[in-house]
Amino acid sequence: MSNNKILVEASAILRPYGVEPYFVEDMGKVKKVYSNKGVFALKMVPPTYGTEFIRHIQSLYQKGYNRVVPIYPTLDGRYAVLYQNALYYLMPWLAGEVKDDPSEKNKKLFRELARLHTLSTYEFPIKKEDRKEHYENTLLLLEKDEEFLKGFLEQCEKKPYMSPFELQFCLYYHDVSQALRFSKEQLEAWYEKTKEEEKIRSVLIHGKFSSDHFLFDDKGYGYFMNFERAKQGSPYQDLLPYLTQALKGFPKRSEDCIEWLLIYLKYFPLKQEERHLMLSYFTHPSSLINVVQKYHTRNNRKKERKFSQQLQRQYWLLKNIEYVVSRLVEIQRQQEAAAQQQQEGAQNG
Repeated sequence: MSNNKILVEASAILRPYGVEPYFVEDMGKVKKVYSNKGVFALKMVPPTYGTEFIRHIQSLYQKGYNRVVPIYPTLDGRYAVLYQNALYYLMPWLAGEVKDDPSEKNKKLFRELARLHTLSTYEFPIKKEDRKEHYENTLLLLEKDEEFLKGFLEQCEKKPYMSPFELQFCLYYHDVSQALRFSKEQLEAWYEKTKEEEKIRSVLIHGKFSSDHFLFDDKGYGYFMNFERAKQGSPYQDLLPYLTQALKGFPKRSEDCIEWLLIYLKYFPLKQEERHLMLSYFTHPSSLINVVQKYHTRNNRKKERKFSQQLQRQYWLLKNIEYVVSRLVEIQRQQEAAAQQQQEGAQNG
């Protein structure tokens, strides 16, 4: 699209704001607008998103959380403009770059996420029957995964000559089954602790939690943006996608991920049952099982190398997650032991 056409469209969109653009940089869904009233970010979203996310942002401001990039209203009070089957909303332009150590960005990101979750905490009632149904359905899915993996292993071992993928799977099977077993144990521990409770804690989850959606102003303060998919949910729904993405790649012992989680837990401590549920979902090797299932039902027999590469990548992810989880469990045990020792010392004293 030519610069002139972009400027014409931006002028039409910004007219309800009383903003006259001089120049527009097209950055995809976001446009950087230089205007008579300063520099702005103009964001496009599908109309199916609606403007419900505006209500979430306003709710956060009302609760005292102001680390959200503000959305400007039009002159007649609207928070979005419909133009050619798309919604647009206007924000101040933030540089997005942190001035100090780049590693500080993720620390600030997780600290701010903890604050966001803390201020948006909400407890709502839940029937025991609904909790039990969720537990039983999830447990059934885990048992089906166990049954499938065991059946595929037996099928592979019966062959006089295994394919490269099948041999890989057999070598990985012990670790995969251990991860699945741990996930199941954590789910059972969660249910045991919560089966008699009639309330559940939820928070406002960002929905697209990412360092790309955390921008900085000139003073180094970080602000969240892109709240289009925000909703009430469990804290792990923000945490796990980010951590999983960070742990993809070659085998590694990610002390960074552990540090980020510890920062988050310092400012927003999870309840014991919330930890169990988070670890259950975190360690469930769903992506690896999905690769095996696709291989099992494949039609094209010429994609052996592709499937083997996918299986290896998912196995690396599984092992990277395993290290982070084992360290978290170890740190929690040490903290509990120290607290118990301190309590006994106080009683004896």
